[in-house]
Amino acid sequence: MIDLLTIFVLAAFVGFEVVSKVSTILHTPLMSGANAIHGVILVGAILITGAAESGVQVVLGLLAVFLATVNVVGGFVVTDRMLEMFKGHKR
Repeated sequence: MIDLLTIFVLAAFVGFEVVSKVSTILHTPLMSGANAIHGVILVGAILITGAAESGVQVVLGLLAVFLATVNVVGGFVVTDRMLEMFKGHKR
């Protein structure tokens, strides 16, 4: 258990350091790539929830599906807003 917690903390730290070093020009393509990864995570959460055998597993699976869906939709909304900034003004 402590091994998994250590890996999680290290991954969070490395992820924060990597993302904080990304330039603003690369942020939109990075968000698009992250949205694709989150889509895969959503599919995985759905598959895991479908194979759940106990009530706790189903509840945790549904929570994972909900959070992954919010993450995907929010990522696309943010990406769309960022792309709108680069479009010209309509007359």
